[in-house]
Amino acid sequence: ISGYSLVVQARDSGTPPLSSSVTVNVDISDVNDNSPVFTPANYTAVIQENKPVGTSILQLVVTDKDSFHNGPPFTFTILTGNEEEEFTLDPHGVLRSAVIFKHMVSTEYVLCVQAKDSGRPQQVSHTYVQVKVIEESIHKPTAIPLEIFIVTMEDDFPGGVIGKIHATDQDVYDVLTYTLRSEQKSLFKVNSHDGKIIALGGLDNGKYILNVSVSDGRFQVPIDVVVHVEQLLQEMLQNTVTIRFENVSPEDFVGLHMHGFRRTLRNAVLSQKQDSLHIISIQPVAGSGQLDMLFAVQMHSGGFYKPAYLIQKLTNARRHLENVIRISAILEKNCSGLDCQEQHCEQSLSIDSHSLMTYSTARISFVCPRFYRNVRCMC
Repeated sequence: ISGYSLVVQARDSGTPPLSSSVTVNVDISDVNDNSPVFTPANYTAVIQENKPVGTSILQLVVTDKDSFHNGPPFTFTILTGNEEEEFTLDPHGVLRSAVIFKHMVSTEYVLCVQAKDSGRPQQVSHTYVQVKVIEESIHKPTAIPLEIFIVTMEDDFPGGVIGKIHATDQDVYDVLTYTLRSEQKSLFKVNSHDGKIIALGGLDNGKYILNVSVSDGRFQVPIDVVVHVEQLLQEMLQNTVTIRFENVSPEDFVGLHMHGFRRTLRNAVLSQKQDSLHIISIQPVAGSGQLDMLFAVQMHSGGFYKPAYLIQKLTNARRHLENVIRISAILEKNCSGLDCQEQHCEQSLSIDSHSLMTYSTARISFVCPRFYRNVRCMC
């Protein structure tokens, strides 16, 4: 307990008794009686041979239970194991290489490190750091090409994470880093540690080819990343049809079925090769394992096919479509839960372009806006 606050009252013996109060603050001064604590108590680290001088090997973590002025900053010193000065230790507790290590010269070093706090008198503690020197990388990283589809309302893309690069390396201790060509950073970013791709706001309609690479420190491998951006027209929402799938997650649909189903769907509903199929959004149905996919078909002339026409085409081709994935229902009007005469209802769709859903797999990622279906009985 660092302090107490007491209220003391003095009362006299008169009639009536009079009194007054005063606050007494008692501060407990800290004595430097706690040594620094390393977490963990001892360390093991690795460094590959032929890494450049100054390579970071390890970050020491030290805490102190004393008050701030008796704790950090800490002073770090390598007491033993560094007689040839192969290592340096900076004031922040980062252990770095001071030479270029060779696996054939030595495979292991054991350092005794001391941490000293800032109190008076100073308290110290020790830890042991085992550093293993391993052979340099012999395997190149391998990465899977990534294709990303982004659907957004006209000029209203808010930006966000749109996918993740999946890369591996057979060298056990390799740490992979990801980079993006500098001239593309005005539109996209890549997290250097985990390979997540971030798109900035305001992407235009079109196709983007990103120059991304992954490196293990020795080998650098390019990765094919293609981003397709499609901007929705308001007219599309008025001519959408919903296909509801049974027992499929969004990620499984995107990764396993979307390409094949899109191809089969085009053959089923397109009257001319020049017509365009637009997948607007996919979204799980709350409280079930079902999945809704919204789509519209644009004629070569520029207009859109009416939902009733598309539903007729879908009904005729349903058996072929279900060769790809099981369909639960084909919806244009959804009167579920409404007591409408002869089940006549009017449906409208609204898109929340600032609430994006990203369904990402190793090879393909689909980013689309969340949609809401509003239904009311017709007079």
